[in-house]
Amino acid sequence: MTDKAITYDLADRPVVFTQEQIGWAPWLQPLDESELTDRHWEGLTEASRAKSPYFMLLARDPDILGARTRTDKDIFYNPDAGLPRAERELSAAATSRSNGCIFCASVHARFASTYSKRGEDVQRLLDGGVDVDLGDRWNTLVAASVALTETPSAFGGEQIADLKEAGLDDLAIADLIQSAAFFNWANRLMLSLGEPTPAAG
Repeated sequence: MTDKAITYDLADRPVVFTQEQIGWAPWLQPLDESELTDRHWEGLTEASRAKSPYFMLLARDPDILGARTRTDKDIFYNPDAGLPRAERELSAAATSRSNGCIFCASVHARFASTYSKRGEDVQRLLDGGVDVDLGDRWNTLVAASVALTETPSAFGGEQIADLKEAGLDDLAIADLIQSAAFFNWANRLMLSLGEPTPAAG
């Protein structure tokens, strides 16, 4: 097995939320590309993911990785009705900001900025936290995402009513719930397996 340890100066480790591209390093040994079987490649779903230490670590259980990735893609890339992509990404960014996952927040904040064209507002979320004022609709989306993140069992009728008042139909509410719930889980997985690093070379 090849040693794939990533070295960097700890003083350069990202400690603030950013929309810049950053890296991530696992604390456990990921698979080496030479170890991948057809089953591993199927779990990765895309050959390019073999360059990611995160996905190569998760590839140790390729069936779970495949299910995880297909779920992720359906939540964020499925264009059939529901919540606009920008607001699905906003939900994931707010969840990641609430959980303290600097890496995930950077990825989804970039997507939220790209699709919404509201990069300054997204940056205000990263800088000021989940209580910053982003306007009525976005405030409601962020608050619902955070409520689900902090205490999933406490999310319920109050948040649903607020989302409907903000103009979301049932499919859009389902998209918001799925975006926040998926990244509530994904943040905790990523935070328990490694740490953010400076962007690679």
